[in-house]
Amino acid sequence: MSEQNKKPLLLQGNEAIVHGALVAGCRFFAGYPITPASEIAEMLSVELPAVGGTFIQMEDEIAGMGAIVGASLAGTKAMTATSGPGFSLIQENLGYACVAEVPCVIVNVMRGGPSTGLPTSPAQGDVQMARWGTHGDHPIVVLAVSTVMDSFTITVKAFNIAEKYRVPVIILSDEVVAHTREAVQLPDAKEVKVLNRIRPSVPPDWYKPYEGDARGVSPMASFGDGYRHHVTGLIHDEMGYPTQNPQEVEKFHKRLSRKITHGFSEIQMTNSYYMDDAELFVIAYGSVARSALRAVQDARKNGVKVGLLQLITLFPFPRRTITPLLKQCKAVLVPEMNSGQISREVQRVNQGRCTVVKHNRIDGKFITSWELYHRINKMIPPA
Repeated sequence: MSEQNKKPLLLQGNEAIVHGALVAGCRFFAGYPITPASEIAEMLSVELPAVGGTFIQMEDEIAGMGAIVGASLAGTKAMTATSGPGFSLIQENLGYACVAEVPCVIVNVMRGGPSTGLPTSPAQGDVQMARWGTHGDHPIVVLAVSTVMDSFTITVKAFNIAEKYRVPVIILSDEVVAHTREAVQLPDAKEVKVLNRIRPSVPPDWYKPYEGDARGVSPMASFGDGYRHHVTGLIHDEMGYPTQNPQEVEKFHKRLSRKITHGFSEIQMTNSYYMDDAELFVIAYGSVARSALRAVQDARKNGVKVGLLQLITLFPFPRRTITPLLKQCKAVLVPEMNSGQISREVQRVNQGRCTVVKHNRIDGKFITSWELYHRINKMIPPA
């Protein structure tokens, strides 16, 4: 079907995530229903069996995370989806996926917390948890979706990053993006770039599952392929066996970091709007980035030189993109539906270059474009 003849689909953000996962090749989902992420599991319970995949409703989110680790080790692209309370539960098995270098995708549709909190209200309180929720000093990839179309395209990118770099990738959505319906025109599956993990090219006797190539990424055999593949949550050597040798431990940690730093150019993603002549700018992510774009457009109509940097990648934090903008502008506004979790990262990178202004809501309500428009106007320096 030609692009002109394709009919737009009226999708929620959660439904667009499902479409993205299926196009990316996801064929296994294990999880537990939770507001406001349940539509992802509900839709995949129908769609996965239709394409030869497997859906399992687990007894809890801990088991769901463990199941997708196992499915990925067996050679299948796998995903789970949850919200804040479930995201708390998966952290131990997420750490296991990190140390064992198991590619998988975890969707967290954020809601108000802590604990049961505000199940049907939007929030962005899980940002630092996504970075530091599981223990240990290790890199992690965290992406944020802002629109329904984002929910499709960034899900595909999440799977591609997971497979290329042998890492778990976290997608942060929020209740507003998850339940907003929009008419979107998805590309044909043939038009979407899909990456798969690198398989071993050597005989089984030569295979070292954690040796790493020049980028630090090791080819990955699947269980049942005839390759010996020892998997453990302990720090391990190139063969996967536990070690406490200081040189091997240090080498392991450095390789985990190296494979992410080598991929900065494609892992760290942002969208820039009206930044060429901006004297002020906004840094935003998730549904708040959408409000921020409208506020910036309205302020531009009144002659305010303001721009927007939408963060797609939250971690590794895209400081190389942000630093020049902090040098260019006099002030930056960081709106968030939390007490200021990304603003801390901005302040860390800023190092006094310009004024960092926070705009936070923690009352379970959405940050509107009208709020941000007035906040931008208050930031205009006197003539």
